[in-house]
Amino acid sequence: MLDKTMTFSIGSDREQDIRQVLTAVYSAMKEKGYNPINQLVGYILSEDPTYITTHNNARSLIRRIDRDELLQVLLKSYLNV
Repeated sequence: MLDKTMTFSIGSDREQDIRQVLTAVYSAMKEKGYNPINQLVGYILSEDPTYITTHNNARSLIRRIDRDELLQVLLKSYLNV
């Protein structure tokens, strides 16, 4: 079984939820004066929630998203697929 490629897929409704959460988190960090891109990269790499502000409940929102799902949505958006 270890020699086969695993597949991962999320539904379009879930993808839209992730986009909304990411947009809200980005806005909250921008409002607090943080560099949202740097903070989100730190969070994605470490999964340490302290990279995300608690302002406007952003930390709680981002923790609702599995990191694998977040990366999939980001890659799909970047690659326009």
